[in-house]
Amino acid sequence: MPVTEFTTDTFHRGKFTLVQPQKGGHRAGIDAMLLAACVADGFDGELADLGAGAGAAGLAVLSRCQQARASLFEMSDTMIDCAQRTLAHSDNENFAARTKIFKADITASGEIRSRCGLVQNSFDWVIANPPFNESDDRRSPHSERSFAHVMDGKTIELWSRTAASIAKPSGYFSIIVRPQSIGEILAGFMGRFGALRITPVHPRMHEDAIRILVTGKKGSKKKLEMTAPLILHNEEGRDFTPRADALINGEQTLF
Repeated sequence: MPVTEFTTDTFHRGKFTLVQPQKGGHRAGIDAMLLAACVADGFDGELADLGAGAGAAGLAVLSRCQQARASLFEMSDTMIDCAQRTLAHSDNENFAARTKIFKADITASGEIRSRCGLVQNSFDWVIANPPFNESDDRRSPHSERSFAHVMDGKTIELWSRTAASIAKPSGYFSIIVRPQSIGEILAGFMGRFGALRITPVHPRMHEDAIRILVTGKKGSKKKLEMTAPLILHNEEGRDFTPRADALINGEQTLF
């Protein structure tokens, strides 16, 4: 069933607006903002946003990096429609000329991948928010949302392969996944990206991590670093810690 109802949601304290499906599709939130925070301040190159949805992470980078350009890669027709509506929104006039949208299967290879805009050695930074729920996790009743959230056993390997193909020499790849996927991350990055920086994301100081943010540099031989954890909330209530609040709102970068 096509999505007919949408919401408009502001991010980065009103710096950009996202058009999202009210029901039946993926809705962006904290994960996309934290992923965008992996990209360095002052970045002025070509960004590829894999699994872009309505464009949240890509636009979050552009709102902070005024000279950067972004290509949004998405498979879902519903989310491509949302991305197009997002770029047409009057609040996003500053981003439309710097953004392109492509329908692309991130798992494709060779000539098929190139025809979708995933051109070899073309991007300075690749970011990815892949589906990372396991297939036996509780699924959303909405097929679009389920498709966006559920991975199979090869998802991270295939997305890492594509990222390595389209990143320029010495380009970067940042990804957000569950901690349980650390093994697949290390395998997917091996021989492709080095200088890995892994940041665990914890709801509160004494609670287990719920996400990890990983950034690697193509071709680097530098060893892995496990950084200090990111704590999202104060011990009491739902308020964000100052660091988390700054990252989510585009006022600080992860590194």
